[in-house]
Amino acid sequence: MAVSSHVALFWGDDDFLLRQAALELIEAQGLHAAEVEASEWQGGELFDLATPSLWGERRALLIAGCQHLPELGVREVLSYIEAPSPDALCAMTLLTRAKSPALVKAVQAAHGLVKHVVMKRQDLPKWILGRARVKGAQLAPPGAAALVATLGEDAATLDQAVEQLAAAFPAVAIGPEQVRAQFEGLGQQRVWDLCDRAFSGRVEEALVVLRSLLAGRDDPLLILGGIASRMRDLLKVQSLPDRIPPAEAAQAAGLRFDWQVRRYREQAKRYAPEEMAELHSRVVESDRALKGGAAGDVVLAALVAAISGEKQAALDLAVLVIR
Repeated sequence: MAVSSHVALFWGDDDFLLRQAALELIEAQGLHAAEVEASEWQGGELFDLATPSLWGERRALLIAGCQHLPELGVREVLSYIEAPSPDALCAMTLLTRAKSPALVKAVQAAHGLVKHVVMKRQDLPKWILGRARVKGAQLAPPGAAALVATLGEDAATLDQAVEQLAAAFPAVAIGPEQVRAQFEGLGQQRVWDLCDRAFSGRVEEALVVLRSLLAGRDDPLLILGGIASRMRDLLKVQSLPDRIPPAEAAQAAGLRFDWQVRRYREQAKRYAPEEMAELHSRVVESDRALKGGAAGDVVLAALVAAISGEKQAALDLAVLVIR
């Protein structure tokens, strides 16, 4: 039985790589996809795929983060998979470390395209060079290796780093020297990584970065300052209309790159305004606790967990401050 070109599922443990793979498939088919976050599923999102376009082009929909689909969404997706529209593409991403997810089995049973997206460490330099070509950066293999050695193995971080290098060194061959010049403030970069994981809801990864920072004797107050700075940037981006192009939004928010706007918009959508206000209060409480002599590892771990969506951590932090 041939694989259907109407339904595709990309699954694995790296959200950035999954979304990139899905977008590459959509682009390869010459389509422009509407996108919906599974966590925001309201019902009926798949109806448009069965509705002919006014101009006759194929429709496409990207459902991101299917691990967050509510019960209604699961039912509608499974029903659609069994009888997809022949004139549309439904692409999905599923972030999971499970060996045999139920949604994977369902798409396979319906003869849809299923791809397990993984990235081995030895493949990272080659992947980085490919991303550099896409972004117009003249990155040499030694420079790609230096990026991995400097920033680690997180694909999203490396992709953003390549974009920074492309902007910083246009029309210049980029090797280890340029990588070091761009990322010489490694401590600051690692705080950026901490914030990126925490505000994306990746609590376990964020806590790993935090432990590494504290083990390197980074000042807890400086780490807290980095978190507060990211929160201010998110609030600025959150206040801007979505219709403003990223380049203009970056200028309005005081950011250096338009990719930051896209990233921060994704993160800001995780929080209602009242949630951001509550987190801001937690930062103030954390600052008071640290200056009052509380242990940095306890205070910052609770704050990072709260930012990542662990509600109990917020309560633990409140108890700590009261004491």
